[in-house]
Amino acid sequence: MESFDFASAPGHLIRRAHQVSVALFMAEAQAHDITQVQFAILNALLDEPGLDQVSLAQRVALDAATSGSVIERLEGKGWLRRERASHDRRRRLLWITPAGEAVVAALQRPIGRSQTRLLAGLNPGEAAELLRLLRKLVASHTP
Repeated sequence: MESFDFASAPGHLIRRAHQVSVALFMAEAQAHDITQVQFAILNALLDEPGLDQVSLAQRVALDAATSGSVIERLEGKGWLRRERASHDRRRRLLWITPAGEAVVAALQRPIGRSQTRLLAGLNPGEAAELLRLLRKLVASHTP
């Protein structure tokens, strides 16, 4: 029986690309003790302050349990605040704090560098095509 050509499997290559992406992000963001998911959440709250936890989780493509633990960590760092919605006490609304805004501002250039480094092995046309194909792949699997 032949072994499966795992090194050429799309899922394996995507996982490896993700590992590279995380390593580059962490190298640029190490001084700020933040993950890609935490950065995504803070950015989403910059764009839409007062978003509820469920909508936020959907916006950054996280399951409810994961988003809840990440939100707790961000709240513990003082980078976001939560409060119950006045019209529905079950809903928790979220806002980025000034401290959270400062972290996002400080990370703009470093994270931009990590994204540039991620695509550095591609020419501009290849980079654009990769991004187009990734968006298409994700969209084809998003309800």
